[in-house]
Amino acid sequence: MAFYLGIDIGTSAVKVILLDEAQREHALAARVLSVQRPAPGFSEQSADDWWQAVDSAVSEIAAKCPIEIAAVRAIGLSGQMHGLVPLDSQNTPLRPAILWNDTRASVEAAELAEAHPEFATIGGNLVMAGFTAPKAVWMARHEPELFAKIKTILLPKDYVRFCLTGAKISDMSDASGTLWLDIAKRCWSQKLLGFCGLQIAQMPKLVEGSAVSATLLPALAQKWGMSPQVVVAGGAGDNAAAAVGLGLRNTGEGFVSLGTSGVVFKITDGFAERADKAVHAFCHALPNSWHQMGVILSASDSLSWLCAVTGQELEALFAQMKSEDSDKCWPLFHPYLSGERTPHNDASAKGGFFSLSRTDDAGDLTRAVLQGTAFAMADAMAVLDDARGQQTLIATGGGAKNAYWLRLIASLTGCEIAVPKNTDIGAALGAARLAMLADQMTLACVCTPPEVAYTIQPDTELAAKLAPAHQFSRQLYHLISKM
Repeated sequence: MAFYLGIDIGTSAVKVILLDEAQREHALAARVLSVQRPAPGFSEQSADDWWQAVDSAVSEIAAKCPIEIAAVRAIGLSGQMHGLVPLDSQNTPLRPAILWNDTRASVEAAELAEAHPEFATIGGNLVMAGFTAPKAVWMARHEPELFAKIKTILLPKDYVRFCLTGAKISDMSDASGTLWLDIAKRCWSQKLLGFCGLQIAQMPKLVEGSAVSATLLPALAQKWGMSPQVVVAGGAGDNAAAAVGLGLRNTGEGFVSLGTSGVVFKITDGFAERADKAVHAFCHALPNSWHQMGVILSASDSLSWLCAVTGQELEALFAQMKSEDSDKCWPLFHPYLSGERTPHNDASAKGGFFSLSRTDDAGDLTRAVLQGTAFAMADAMAVLDDARGQQTLIATGGGAKNAYWLRLIASLTGCEIAVPKNTDIGAALGAARLAMLADQMTLACVCTPPEVAYTIQPDTELAAKLAPAHQFSRQLYHLISKM
């Protein structure tokens, strides 16, 4: 029997999953990562920490499952997007990686957007501080001696690929998040790179996510007890990988993810740019496929913040929500604790509670956070092409365990939500599936949908009750943003 590894390079952890050809899980290993914040708005990680975590996790699985690891045929990769990993001529990282949630390049992002509208038309996206391109310009401006030494720029998962194979390669979906890819043509754009003082020669080779990128280094194969013929698939950015894990491969299919951030994802019929609404238009991890994403930066993170400021566990806060008040509209909550992407593209946006009363308690604040994040998710969904009321969204992420939260989102978007039996299906599974595809397994066989536990239908009465508060929340954002 053949086996496959899926490796996901997250922000908080590295996860490695071992599957057989029937997609049965045989082992799972994870390693926690830390984020360094040397200055306000800065978010960095050591690239070598990713590799040490991967090596440790794979070694754990190899020790537990030596027979299975010896039968591994392919490895798939997924990872956090947008991170800047600059290498010198010796392939050594020049500095800690600048991560997706780093906002230091907000000035550079604004300058690039104003000077070069081609980023929106060719690159398919607004220039945001979190993307890779403005980070490189920031580095050129603030660390010119290091910038001059850049031989290659890699993305986080692609640095791990380099450690696995010695090859500098990326895939179409992850490369889409750099702002240097011609999204429609699925190739690097010298024009966009040139705006940042870079050349195509400094970029990794590109392959499709389901294609073979390179072969595992012999020394690693020997160390882990694997065959020297193990191949590494192109892989994907984390959300595209999650979509593959959910079996999404046809136009119009989508998911809603409630993790630290919130994501609404939809496969599109070709390249569908909506940069004017801060919609991400990316290549999918599968050939000849594209997708749109709306992203809010603080979904479950808003709940984590509330837990921190109240000193209460999440389950305790949920228990205080009054069932008879479940459809109340006040107080309001803006979830812009880390700024916002879709549809506002406002790195300076601030969160807050509004219309508080003396009788409001922790349960009321919890309900407001759930409703406020649902408003934000609906706002993101509304600007995707033909998004409202025309599809079933699959729920995923830790927040998908909360049926009330999903009921809010279903009602506000007009979309049915299917809740899998396992809501924790993640990017590591998608990475393993891409490994299977690279090993010549068929798309129909590999990319199957998850088993659904139940579905949530839109509640039109609830939507009507919430509509005034939702509209007021939008108006309030625009009023505050002008202050």
